[in-house]
Amino acid sequence: MKVGIAGAGGLGSNIAMHLVRAGVTDIMIADFDLIEENNLNRQFYFRDQIGIKKTDAVTVNLKRISPSVNIEAIDIRLDADNIAGVFAECEIIAEAFDKADSKAMLLNALGGTGKKIVAASGVAGLYTDGIVTRKIGENIKIIGDFISENTRKPLYSAKVGTAAAIMAGIILEWMGYPDE
Repeated sequence: MKVGIAGAGGLGSNIAMHLVRAGVTDIMIADFDLIEENNLNRQFYFRDQIGIKKTDAVTVNLKRISPSVNIEAIDIRLDADNIAGVFAECEIIAEAFDKADSKAMLLNALGGTGKKIVAASGVAGLYTDGIVTRKIGENIKIIGDFISENTRKPLYSAKVGTAAAIMAGIILEWMGYPDE
């Protein structure tokens, strides 16, 4: 089963890392951006990767964990016109965008397709105790505190990483990974 990840930043790169460490072998990850120094505090990248495309660096980093993992990394800015085609082969999609309008675009474009979607809302700030999971319909789960916006609060690895781990756990559950 192929898992799609929309965005390779703090959420996306860490979701991918958790999935590969758990044994997921087929991941598609899409992003258009470059690694920046000011994002290293929360993303699964390293100082010597600054200026490299996130899609290239995440592939290298994930293959360091599991050389046999199949990573399809697509260097693209996702939008309403291309997102369904990019993730057509994926049964599960993780929304890992920074901006609310991009999050809404993904949910509007893919929400009625029958694909399972895990998304995040409110992962800024420091405190992780307010993170909850909300189920919307049969195929969508959204995690976060539903309050803290990254335009008003800083992003910390502790909260972004916690959210990514919860999202990865939901994906593993949907994939049928055992809990016992």
